[in-house]
Amino acid sequence: MTVATEIRQVVRRLMRSPMFTTVTLLTIAIGVGANSAVFSVVNGVLLKPLPYPDPGALISVSQAAPPLGIRDLSASPSDYFTFREENRTFQQFGVWTGGSAAVTGQAVPEQVRCLYVTEGTLNALGVQPAAGRWFTLSDDTPGSAETAILTYGYWQRKFGGNPAAVGGQLIVDGKLTGVAGVMPQSFRFLDEKPDLILPMRLDRPKVHLGNFSYRGIARLKPGVTLAQANADVARMIPIVNRKFPPPAGFSAKMFEQAGIQANVRPLKDDVVGELGKVLWVLMGSIGVVLLIACANVANLLLVRAEGRQQELATRMALGANSRRLAGAILTESVFLGLLGGVVGLAFAYAALRLLVATAPAYLPRLDSISLDPLVVLFTLAISLVAGFLFGLIPAFKYASPNTNAVLRAGGRSLSQSKERHRVRNTLVILQTALAVVLLIGAGLMIRTFQALRQVHPGFTAPAQLQTFRIDIAEGQVKEPERAFRMQQEIRRKIAEIPGVSSVSFGNSVPTDGNNSTDVLYAEDHVYAEGRVPPLRRFKFVTPGFFQNMGTPLIAGRDYTWTDLEQRKNVTIVSENMARELWRDPAAAIGKRIREGSKDEWREIVGVAGDVRHDGADQKAPTTVYWPVVMDNFWGNEKFIQRGSVYVIRTLRTGSQSLLTQVRQVVWSVAPDVPIVKVQTMEEVYRGSMARSGFTLVMLGIAGAM
Repeated sequence: MTVATEIRQVVRRLMRSPMFTTVTLLTIAIGVGANSAVFSVVNGVLLKPLPYPDPGALISVSQAAPPLGIRDLSASPSDYFTFREENRTFQQFGVWTGGSAAVTGQAVPEQVRCLYVTEGTLNALGVQPAAGRWFTLSDDTPGSAETAILTYGYWQRKFGGNPAAVGGQLIVDGKLTGVAGVMPQSFRFLDEKPDLILPMRLDRPKVHLGNFSYRGIARLKPGVTLAQANADVARMIPIVNRKFPPPAGFSAKMFEQAGIQANVRPLKDDVVGELGKVLWVLMGSIGVVLLIACANVANLLLVRAEGRQQELATRMALGANSRRLAGAILTESVFLGLLGGVVGLAFAYAALRLLVATAPAYLPRLDSISLDPLVVLFTLAISLVAGFLFGLIPAFKYASPNTNAVLRAGGRSLSQSKERHRVRNTLVILQTALAVVLLIGAGLMIRTFQALRQVHPGFTAPAQLQTFRIDIAEGQVKEPERAFRMQQEIRRKIAEIPGVSSVSFGNSVPTDGNNSTDVLYAEDHVYAEGRVPPLRRFKFVTPGFFQNMGTPLIAGRDYTWTDLEQRKNVTIVSENMARELWRDPAAAIGKRIREGSKDEWREIVGVAGDVRHDGADQKAPTTVYWPVVMDNFWGNEKFIQRGSVYVIRTLRTGSQSLLTQVRQVVWSVAPDVPIVKVQTMEEVYRGSMARSGFTLVMLGIAGAM
């Protein structure tokens, strides 16, 4: 009998049993489809190479400082100049950072996503512009003409794809900026999604040690290994400390004793981060689901094979051998596996469409996730393996029936001995055991996630808090005092809108990803000579910020507008920081701290409740809340926080009319300042909860397994 004839018989038998066929196919489709969907994510995020020429030669140039508890330390401007000039292993090297800029002068002002790069960054990636040119060293030099490169999407959206855009001009942050080039449509910069690419223009004579704020990228020279690159960076770190002066209040010895080490790794690791481990755990967990499906289908096939004993015995009596009968059973099971795999592939496609549509922020390389040929091949492979697996047991058990006993039994039902039930009972036990493992993991995850939902984040009624961000760039408003008055005027006018109960602003809101840290000195604490003090989280806030957010003041008082207008040297710290340094929040009042060993001491006037700035699953960091405007701060005679997040507490939620009024207010005070990231605190916090929940699902399953 040919394979084609056997398959036709399989199809006829399956069509005569529609209920069995439907249940079996759905069971297989769910198991295979779940595995295909997860493998698509694993393939897109972990297995596919980065979309650059020779991606294996691309590395992330990072550092670590174990004595300070820092596992991942970014590069500084002094690192950039030293590594660029002193390296022996890099073909190209550059640093970058993300940000935003205001584009004005054309219709409504807009805040666009930007990528700030040094001259060698795009060259290291090796992706040529579709039109125009890369940045040159001249573009990246302070004092030269301002230039920008457009990404393809922004070029289409802003200029309609007009080739004349190259060589044209934009007004970026109040500065006339020439368009040097356009990147191709396929260009992706790691997991960033910029509209504009701008040169960083670091001013070398003003560079000192510190300011670890930039990510390094390098392309290795041919034949250079990762270990050699690590050794090369380790060799250059002491050179950095010798070539550049320390900032005011610091010494070169402090940087030496920080124990900075090389931490060079493949560039893909920089994109994926810790998510790789989580995805492999998820892949293993979904594999358990497929095993449960196989056991279930094997049981169904055993029952079906028992009902076919007369047919199999008759075929053996007519001359068929055990091998042919086993082949017939396996053909049916493999055919079911392949057919279920096709349906499962449709399920996987729908799941991936939904995943891409929701675009979770915690999942990198989302545009690389698809049902590509490798995923289809994987689906075909697991469908074949699954079909073979759940067909093996009935094939072994019923491919050699006792012909005489079966034929004598005729149409009478056969007795069901313990021996005949043993295999089915074993499969049921296996299914139950695997299901219990997954159930325990899911239960642990749900319990932990519910516990997270009960954690107080440090603020209240997030659905009533509307937030938006504005940036008053120096190119738009040069005088710090005028920029501060504009911010105050915007706050005052928003407070007059009906339905608004309070307004405040700062540089950040909880869980928005702003995790800037700096050293902090306490006047009544002694620090070892040359030792770097512990790093603390810092935020900038205005009077009323804590009351507006619903964050309690544990001791002392809030800022007043008089404090800011008179530039009083006052500050507020978090409760956990007060307890760490002075054991009691009340004892912190009147103590003095400063951000540098040569800066002015600032008196603590208040202690605010702890806020979980990194999400409900992370401890509240020790935090200092500086005023948004100060004198003599970070080496600036007149410091003002120009990027502000306004927080509006309303009496109603989701009001579109409120947002319209807010835009009118902002543009009445600052016509060229765009408004970005209009969302409620509930939306901001929900995003962090989603990231926490995704991780907890994986940890729960991993713990159960």
